[in-house]
Amino acid sequence: MRQTDETKYVKRTQKDYTYSFKLQVVQEVEQGELGIKAAQRKYGIQGDGTVRKWLEKHGNFDLENKAMLPMPKSTEAKLLELEQKVKLLEKQKKRLEYQVEQADKKAIIFDIMIDLAEKEYKIPIRKKSLPEQSTSSEKNTKKL
Repeated sequence: MRQTDETKYVKRTQKDYTYSFKLQVVQEVEQGELGIKAAQRKYGIQGDGTVRKWLEKHGNFDLENKAMLPMPKSTEAKLLELEQKVKLLEKQKKRLEYQVEQADKKAIIFDIMIDLAEKEYKIPIRKKSLPEQSTSSEKNTKKL
């Protein structure tokens, strides 16, 4: 009889347990896909308490209070989340640049329309007066 890769026992050492491997085992156990013993058999984990310690350290379930805790995100998950945010921000930037371009075009068209209306109907639409100087500086000098 041939053994399949899933049931094949692989002896592991402590050095083989990467952080991502531990999180994968913890996730499978917490989702109910595997029990603790089944995870030990599937992945060739030797120690009886190893998976339990991983569950305590990296899992969502607080054994003392019997409550779910938020699971810390792995670096890969954080990286993917940041990449998605960058893509979203790039889309928003493109949309805003387009809106600015459209607003600039509208402003130019409105200026042209005002110029044409002033020429056609000989009505001063824009104010041609100079801005008044601030009187607050004059008041301050008089008080001194």
